[in-house]
Amino acid sequence: MEKIRNYINGDLVEPENGLYFDNYNPSRGSVYSLIPDSGKADVQKATIAASKAFAEWSNTSRSDRSEVLLKIADLIDANHGRLAEAESMDNGKPLKLASRVDIPRASSNFRFFATAILHESTEAHQSDDQAINMTLRSPLGVVGCISPWNLPLYLFTWKIAPALAAGNTVVAKPSEITPMTAFLLSELCIEAGLPVGVLNIVHGKGASAGQAISEHPDIKAISFTGGTETGKRIAATAAPMFKKLSLELGGKNPNIIFADCDFEDALKTSVHSSFANQGQICLCGSRIFVERSMYEKFRAAFVDKVNKLKVGDPFDAGSNLGAVVSKEHMEKVLGYIELAKKEGGKLLTGGERIVLEGELSGGYYIAPTVFEGLSFDCQTNQQEIFGPVVTLAPFDAEEEVIKMANSTEYGLSATVWTTNLKRANRVSNQLESGIIWVNCWLFRDLRTPFGGIKKSGVGREGGWDVLEFFSEKKNVCMKL
Repeated sequence: MEKIRNYINGDLVEPENGLYFDNYNPSRGSVYSLIPDSGKADVQKATIAASKAFAEWSNTSRSDRSEVLLKIADLIDANHGRLAEAESMDNGKPLKLASRVDIPRASSNFRFFATAILHESTEAHQSDDQAINMTLRSPLGVVGCISPWNLPLYLFTWKIAPALAAGNTVVAKPSEITPMTAFLLSELCIEAGLPVGVLNIVHGKGASAGQAISEHPDIKAISFTGGTETGKRIAATAAPMFKKLSLELGGKNPNIIFADCDFEDALKTSVHSSFANQGQICLCGSRIFVERSMYEKFRAAFVDKVNKLKVGDPFDAGSNLGAVVSKEHMEKVLGYIELAKKEGGKLLTGGERIVLEGELSGGYYIAPTVFEGLSFDCQTNQQEIFGPVVTLAPFDAEEEVIKMANSTEYGLSATVWTTNLKRANRVSNQLESGIIWVNCWLFRDLRTPFGGIKKSGVGREGGWDVLEFFSEKKNVCMKL
């Protein structure tokens, strides 16, 4: 059975304590590799390596940093098939999704930030011919990057690529639930010639390895994506230490469909935005509000399309949904389905675990599930489920749906479907979300800021925003 290893100071090494825990293939419910149970000693070793590497890496020219990051991108492309298969096996998502989205985006993350640093600019202000004020930016030092399990390599590289591009060195922890592609990335970094100590990947549990990163005094910033409760714990640890914090947390996103929309486009995209990656994307539209005059038509068409989705082997090209990520998560989602029933929800389709045949019989599969008849402020419509479960509800007035959409403690994203440009602008401006999609979903331009408001997080990733996060600004005033 393969043992995943930590990547510290340029080498693949076992954890200091020699301990491992099981890594499950969720499509089969069986153990297929072992994960280092790393802790403080491993994080300390990684931080020392990163600190030693910082002086040289931070003074490496932008063009040379860019070159090595582009080599990593090239190797991700060259190993596309291997990485996609590993992601599908480790996460449970359909192979075609990992092939089409996760692995290409990981490569794009490195390419984008490797080239972005070649085009950065800073400001200068001339003060009445007496002085000039220059704004300089310098890397922070050693930074910590902690990524989630739903888009493992995609979001891991979304953090480490800009951190490295900005001249920082990194101690990173991928999710202990989906560590395999981060481990494979370690091998590619060695092959690409990334200088030793510049990137260090420590595998382990959040309570041990993750906490050790958050509390280490020599780690200057924490970039975290994951659940809101974990984000609170990281903030409670890191904020009193005056670390910079970027927290991309949960979402309970509204999908608002007006009667004047392009019906077929709204219908097709809403099915996708509800159940992509088994609903395990923080941007999925889990609360669907439909204007009453079109509600019955949309409900019938939506349920019909959902009933045609195939839940099956992630390696089967015909599967639309694979397995959810773990047994614990499957039980959580099934628990929310029971809660929705208790709260008076009418089950339109789904609502149960699916047991496949043969070697897949132990896998963690859930039928795509649709409820209606729930109040907008019930627990099902207020708490993040993060699985293949959505609710449908009609609305009559624009003001009503905005109130319902804004009623949760989250504010990550929202989707609006209308052909009325004035309405699109008006509603977008009133929605309490960091990202608004109008007549589309999950269109991403890497130059744009990404993040939420309220309990969906603090700070922004993407584009110049994340490069500024991983930098320190300095004003130099020079008398003329």
